[in-house]
Amino acid sequence: MLDAIIVGKVIQRIRESKKLSQEVVSGLADIGRTHWSAIERGERKPTIETFFRISDALNMRPSALMAEIEKEIGL
Repeated sequence: MLDAIIVGKVIQRIRESKKLSQEVVSGLADIGRTHWSAIERGERKPTIETFFRISDALNMRPSALMAEIEKEIGL
């Protein structure tokens, strides 16, 4: 099972490495900032639609974002 906390940590790490605020990326992804924050904290798992929006907001391919998550979980 995919751990929501790991997904959130990876998304947060990438966002911070790009020096973007939650407010900016949640706006780019058309996701509420509270929802974005819950994803980063691992309280919510993004749907596939939301995952694609997140990757777009982070200016990366969904497969690249997934690869980062896979690295974190050791796949």
